[in-house]
Amino acid sequence: MTPTALDFGLLAVMLISGVLAMVRGFMREVLSIASWVIAAIVTLYGYSRVLPFVKQYVHNDLFATGIAVGGLFLLTLLVVSLFTVKISDLVLDSRIGALDRTLGFLFGLARGLVIMVVAFLFFTWLVPAKTEPDWVKNARSRPILQSTGDWLKSILPDDPENAILQRLRKPRGDEATPPSDNNTNPAPTPPGRTDRGTQNPSTANTNPTEPAYKRNDRAGVNQLIESTRASSQ
Repeated sequence: MTPTALDFGLLAVMLISGVLAMVRGFMREVLSIASWVIAAIVTLYGYSRVLPFVKQYVHNDLFATGIAVGGLFLLTLLVVSLFTVKISDLVLDSRIGALDRTLGFLFGLARGLVIMVVAFLFFTWLVPAKTEPDWVKNARSRPILQSTGDWLKSILPDDPENAILQRLRKPRGDEATPPSDNNTNPAPTPPGRTDRGTQNPSTANTNPTEPAYKRNDRAGVNQLIESTRASSQ
């Protein structure tokens, strides 16, 4: 099986990446990646504190979020890079500078391989297997790219895009307070009583056992009846 364009492309990318990393040094390459990771972490967990200040000047939520995320990321990356460059320069100028460059070359080869693996995964995702060109099907490096790609996918989370979007999503307001369970109907008001517990004047003195008038009034009525009978006789 003769080498194909994919094999030569993989070899070229790995060599170019290795040479560039050798010139820069292993320490600078590692610290460069670390600075990007630190900037991403700071942005992911700190943008929500910066967003209220940005919204004071930018009223559009989408633009405000973009400015907060992008500005915090670039600022963090710049600050961290200032320290990483100083550290890497000290290492290159020290006695272990040659070792640092050798390790940088090996690191560059590995980085070039990862770049080609990611490109290969995108290619196989976009192009169906039946329509792949021969220089991809018959490449000697295809098994290496395929196995490395499967390993990369196995260590990634199931849905990294939604996880990041949920973290960057605008915080929701307080949820509505659930209705109280105390929704029972009020007890019926007894007759003669209002809602406030006072006696209802319309139903007052309706008790049959309660006298409608006093004894003196009753005696006066009886005398009036007897006098009326006597006069009629």
